[in-house]
Amino acid sequence: MTGEKIVVVDDDRSLLRALSIGLRAHGYDVTTAVTGENGVVQVSLVQPDAVVLDMSLPDIDGVEVCARVRMFSDVPIIILSALGSEVRKVEALDAGADDYVTKPFGMAELEARLRVVLRRSRGPVEVNDATEIIVGPLKVDYVHHMVFLDGADLHLTAKEYELLAFLARHVGRVCTHQMILREVWGQMYSTESNYLRVYSHRLRRKLGPYGDMLVTHPGIGYELCVMN
Repeated sequence: MTGEKIVVVDDDRSLLRALSIGLRAHGYDVTTAVTGENGVVQVSLVQPDAVVLDMSLPDIDGVEVCARVRMFSDVPIIILSALGSEVRKVEALDAGADDYVTKPFGMAELEARLRVVLRRSRGPVEVNDATEIIVGPLKVDYVHHMVFLDGADLHLTAKEYELLAFLARHVGRVCTHQMILREVWGQMYSTESNYLRVYSHRLRRKLGPYGDMLVTHPGIGYELCVMN
């Protein structure tokens, strides 16, 4: 039994009840909300280990909820939606979601994806002995899971950190889409290239004048380079 806290936000009360029963049966401590506003409040109060969030809510949509939560928390967020369009997936990911599940879905799939985001949020993905890596103006501190840019703390979400930290481990080498997705998101995400487009864009934006350090190799992958 896990004991980890999950906030589930969905205005479909039947689905909300089913998710609560299913997740509690697997040992999760579940808090529910039926509106986006209340969902944000519950995340703030409960400080959960993960959030399961419906895209379509009666007051504010899931993308807006995601954006508001990201103002104060890096909690892993899994979006649920009946909408399968790539545009909506990108909107959710760009707002800070960690994963996206299209309705209808199986309970086993949701639980598997929860396990992945919870495992990733509990600790670093790196396994070698280096405690820090310096790449030009960047310093990646693997002990404290922090990144510094020109000596200043670079504020990253957990997933942004994991992506940048992985690329720093392989500085100067091209990491394929599959390599990155499997290492940072997990085996079941090896074809979700949308994730990489969204997160690489976010990282470049946060790197500011050093954004060119993150190089895209179209159709292949990404590379972290030392700027000349």
